[in-house]
Amino acid sequence: MRPEVLYPLFQPVTNLPGVGARNAKFLETLAGPEIHHLLWHLPSGIIDRRYSPKVAEAISGRIATLTLQVDQHRKPPQKRLPYKVFCSDESGTLTLVFFHAHSDYLKKSLPEGETRVVSGKVEQFGQEIQITHPDHICTLEERDQMQAVEPVYPLTQGLSLKVLGKILRAALKSAPELPEWIDESYLNQQKWPAWHPALMSGHAPEDEKSLEPTSLARSRLAYDELLANQLALALVRANMRRLKGRSIEGDSSLCRKVLDTLPYALTSSQETALTEIKTDMSSDDRMMRLLQGDVGSGKTVVALMVMLGAVEAGYQTAIMAPTEILARQHFETIEPLAKAAGLEVVLLTGRNKGKPRDAILEKLASGAAHIAIGTHALFQDDVEFENLGLAVIDEQHRFGVHQRLTLAAKGSAVDMLVMTATPIPRTLMLTAYGDMDVSRLLEKPAGRKPIDTRVLPLERLDNVVDAIRRTLNEGSKVFWVCPLVEESEVIDAAAAEERYDHLKHLFGDRVGLVHGRMKGPEKDAVMEAFAKGNVDILVSTTVVEVGVDVPEATVMVIEHAERFGLAQLHQLRGRIGRGERPSTCLLLYAPPLTETARARLKILRETNDGFVIAEEDLRLRGAGELLGTRQSGLPEFRLADLTIHGELLATARDDAALILSKDPELKDKRGQALRTLLYLFERDAAVKFLQSG
Repeated sequence: MRPEVLYPLFQPVTNLPGVGARNAKFLETLAGPEIHHLLWHLPSGIIDRRYSPKVAEAISGRIATLTLQVDQHRKPPQKRLPYKVFCSDESGTLTLVFFHAHSDYLKKSLPEGETRVVSGKVEQFGQEIQITHPDHICTLEERDQMQAVEPVYPLTQGLSLKVLGKILRAALKSAPELPEWIDESYLNQQKWPAWHPALMSGHAPEDEKSLEPTSLARSRLAYDELLANQLALALVRANMRRLKGRSIEGDSSLCRKVLDTLPYALTSSQETALTEIKTDMSSDDRMMRLLQGDVGSGKTVVALMVMLGAVEAGYQTAIMAPTEILARQHFETIEPLAKAAGLEVVLLTGRNKGKPRDAILEKLASGAAHIAIGTHALFQDDVEFENLGLAVIDEQHRFGVHQRLTLAAKGSAVDMLVMTATPIPRTLMLTAYGDMDVSRLLEKPAGRKPIDTRVLPLERLDNVVDAIRRTLNEGSKVFWVCPLVEESEVIDAAAAEERYDHLKHLFGDRVGLVHGRMKGPEKDAVMEAFAKGNVDILVSTTVVEVGVDVPEATVMVIEHAERFGLAQLHQLRGRIGRGERPSTCLLLYAPPLTETARARLKILRETNDGFVIAEEDLRLRGAGELLGTRQSGLPEFRLADLTIHGELLATARDDAALILSKDPELKDKRGQALRTLLYLFERDAAVKFLQSG
């Protein structure tokens, strides 16, 4: 149960004064639907109102707070002209300027003959000193209530700084004092404040320095978030370890059969990974291992060998992929090899309906099917296995931890192997996969050619089309990826359709189109025609990012490459270079490029190493964006920045391990405080492990 002290923070934002349905919608977009979400929405800048000169000394362009006598109101002769209020002090005259003014309101707030305090940006207009639409107008008595240094928050359309500031001040009043969860000696060593003062000072920066992520208040808050993350992962891991595993050890008979049919030998990286995984599986503990390998490093073959080992020992295995395209591709790769070893493989996706689906479910429940390949459909309630021993999850960053656990629950003490082709920097490894051991595939299989990457401005499109014509004449195929439009499948699809029409006009029926808004069967038919038929140019949105394997494709064109993340560009580039011929990746950009975009494209031109690229991507973009956190199952940090707080993350990891070694049930005084921390950062699932322990 969530501790009572946190109840006020987990109320909807509509409980705050002045927040109706309309503002609640804006706040949800900006921070989240509950009050605690607003606490993590820290200021990004400040407005300093401490500058209080006399009128004659006021510097143009600066924000100033002036004490003025209101002399005269002048209503404009025409509506489109501004309303003016003339004010003065002993040094000179200043004009307040208002467009579309309500004269009654202005006469009330600026009565002639009285003194008012006015704050806003001073400007020189001809001979006149003016402030247009001042930010604040108040009486001398109210002056103390005006914030001398006003925090500036990131905004969303429809929400003004004034309104948001008021709402946030109300939200901060709900924040309770909480018991200390950080080790006392570490807290003193860092000179950090307690949680409540840190939060208050985070929202009331005194100067530019207080806005930096390394300031004392912000470092403290970042550490709290990282500690909650690491402690939650450590609890998941401890729980996995606590559930008794079983030793799974095959006799290599099926593995040998399949290896004999492969046209190549395994790389030494693949051999090492296999040994590590098999050692895990043969122990009595449950396996939780991540197999990390760059695009084309041969993860699927390693997974197949491991699955065969489990089948040899009498167990069923399942491999889950994030998209139907990828699931089908795994099926096409694995099924003929497994068939040669006399095994039954089934494919289960959302598209299997009625009797065919029932037949697949029957095979899984009876144990007739040895290997199941599928999408999310594999962990629906009615899917039962006779004896699931190993679950493999591909492109893990597309699934959350809970989905991983749901599939594991389809058997008892199921071993988990998780794979990703997105190279993940070390700091992200700790935050996302701290509950796992890691194997890395560092070599490419023999025969992989390096890819020649070139960067061109979009105005050279005609040259690109000529190059493609030559490529098609040589019997090769081409991927053409259309620009990514933030969060909009509709506009993505429109861009792809426009490019498709243009290329179809030039190349006729040799051009196919795939985008996220197409129906599954439609998409598959085009992919099939591209892989095996008469479609030689595949125009697509980023749906081709993972797993599409067409050895004849030797050219990858990416339009508006500056809009894509590094990891994503690297993934897309990995779709080519899979056959005998040399391959080329063309990154087309629209000038002018930002510094970050230029750096990104330069890195891609210089290296094919996914791990180097991942570290650079983290440095350039920060973790939140790196894997498109929204759909990635990765934690989205609001207070911590992994590019800056990497050392705090390492400390949080060590701290979490130490905490659980001393107090595995979090029962002592600090343990109780840490439970509050887990609830505060919505890591409730981890607390459940304590209760079920």
